[in-house]
Amino acid sequence: MMATNETENLLALLVEDDLDLAGTIADVLKIHGISCDHAYNGEAGLEFARQGYFDVIILDLTLPKMDGLTVCETLRREGIDRPVLMLTARDELSDKLAGFEAGTDDYLVKPFAFEELVVRLRALSGRRSAKAKIFEVADLQVDFARNIAKRGDRVLRLSPTAWKILGILSKHSPASVSREQLERGLWGDEPPESNSLNVHLYKLRQQIQRATEAEVICRDANGGYSLREKVDGE
Repeated sequence: MMATNETENLLALLVEDDLDLAGTIADVLKIHGISCDHAYNGEAGLEFARQGYFDVIILDLTLPKMDGLTVCETLRREGIDRPVLMLTARDELSDKLAGFEAGTDDYLVKPFAFEELVVRLRALSGRRSAKAKIFEVADLQVDFARNIAKRGDRVLRLSPTAWKILGILSKHSPASVSREQLERGLWGDEPPESNSLNVHLYKLRQQIQRATEAEVICRDANGGYSLREKVDGE
């Protein structure tokens, strides 16, 4: 099998409980220039997908702790739009339809040719899935596919930077995101002067938050921020 640099620097998340198969897939992807992180069960895979950047997610259907359909549905509900390739031993049409309904972008039945897996990953890796659903917290609704944000019936008009901040916070919600993570997500390795993040966060919170509405962008004790409904007494 010849190596190729067509997918150089791509990063895949593999969620597969068959360790032998997972090892083989990782080796094949490495030959083709695709780095691969591995999670053994559905709960771990969901956490990986929430916390890291991946170009594509390879998701087994039958997993310990949380099945692949539930993982995919949760990702889409939270607005995570990484493309998902579902792996399964089931070849029934009803199973495939269930996978697509859950938000998967492609489907590959075991056993499969590894060359086909690589080709499908290449095709998916440049996309953002259109199947990500609306992210909701309290009465805030964010539709990342259509760039529409609402607080109740009120439409929010957000700047490109505000959309990026919401995207980062929603990806990790309800967990806290550090200032360093936010700055890296917004500006890479060259953040502007130190007050810029504070200014953008202040404007975003002013747009989202009215006096009668529950606080949803919360400043946490560690100095980071989280997108969640603030609990009384915090």
